Amino acid sequence: MAQKPRGAILTVFALLFALLAISNFSKPFSHSAGIGFVFLGTRLTGAANAVMGPLFGIILLLYAYGIWAMRKFALPIAYFYAPWVILNTVLFAMKNRDAPQPSVIFSIVATVVGIGIPLASAIILHRRREELS
Repeated sequence: MAQKPRGAILTVFALLFALLAISNFSKPFSHSAGIGFVFLGTRLTGAANAVMGPLFGIILLLYAYGIWAMRKFALPIAYFYAPWVILNTVLFAMKNRDAPQPSVIFSIVATVVGIGIPLASAIILHRRREELS
C-alpha cells in the first residue's frame, strides 16, 4: 500500500513538536529562575531538570519524526503525551495558585494551544492509524 502524504496539519504539528523538543533540551542550560521543565505540575531545577528536560526532548523528537514519517510508533506517544499535557497543565495551575499570574487572554491562549495541539495530533493520528507504516 502506498503511503499517503501526511498533510499540512500533521506537518505543522511535527515541526512544532520538534521545536518543543529543542526547547526541552535547552532547559538545563537556562540560568533564569523561572525556566525549567515542568513535571507533574512542579517546575524542576538542578539534576532533575537536567534529566527530565532532555528525556522529554528525546520523546518529543521521536514523536515529531513519527508524525513526519507517518510511522506507527507515533500513535502510542500521542496516546501518552496528550493526557500528560492535560494532567501537567492542571497540576501546575493547582500548585501555583499563589504565584503571579499572566493576563487572562494569555492564559486562555496558552492553554488552548498547549492542550489543543497534542490533543488534535492524537485525534488525527488515531483517525489515520491505518495509513501509518
